[in-house]
Amino acid sequence: MATHRSETPLYRRLARQLQERIAAGRYPAGSRLPSEPELSAEFGVNRLTVRQAVAELERAAVVEIRRGVGTFVRPPAVRLSIAVDPRSQRFDLGSVHRGLPLDADAPGGGEGDGEFVVAAPPVAGSAEDGEAARQLGRTTEELSRVDTVIRIGGRPRAANSYWVPSGPLPAELVRPGRPGNLVLDLARATGVELEYDWRAFGAIGADLADAELLGVPPGTALLVREGVSCTPDGTPALYVRRRIDGSSARFVLHYREPGGPGPAR
Repeated sequence: MATHRSETPLYRRLARQLQERIAAGRYPAGSRLPSEPELSAEFGVNRLTVRQAVAELERAAVVEIRRGVGTFVRPPAVRLSIAVDPRSQRFDLGSVHRGLPLDADAPGGGEGDGEFVVAAPPVAGSAEDGEAARQLGRTTEELSRVDTVIRIGGRPRAANSYWVPSGPLPAELVRPGRPGNLVLDLARATGVELEYDWRAFGAIGADLADAELLGVPPGTALLVREGVSCTPDGTPALYVRRRIDGSSARFVLHYREPGGPGPAR
């Protein structure tokens, strides 16, 4: 019976060997990999196999191919920790208030960071618009939409879309480039107090629009956090859909109070 190893293409086995060297520090972050002829001679494979192996590493975001220069090892991805506290998050204060708190080893925020309006597109027949209408119990004609981007550490981290059952929103609120906390701004504009109803988590590949907005290749894995916020009497008043570069963020759920007692024995 053929072994699993023999069924694995040669280029993929080579890619794994190179990745093991990178993980072990033999090729540190920022260093240049040996050239195709060098790798071909060392591993006893043809240059096409080397090229396929390097392309596999590029797809895995392990290396960066700089045409005419060489192939370089990428630094480890810096991840933002997106805090979600299921014990105490009753009131929806928006992701800028909650923050996308940085890991201790992540670079700090800087000037130009925050949430910024991108557009206020008409609510029409897109799948996202239809889902918003379904979740809010309204028709698409009754909804207004605002798209934003959250920038942290000098780069876009999250693309956000908000839908509210309201007529045209104030022009200043939806002015492209306007900074703010859109959850609180929308609550004020519509005259409601928002509480969490539900939130769900998933993943998708970046479409062309989100890829351009976030500065990532199409198909990049995006974390999705979506859900409904409601008024205190339970009336759905906001549907939000956030798409976050999965290579630079993670969701963290907190279940115990900081400094609380140790685990039960």
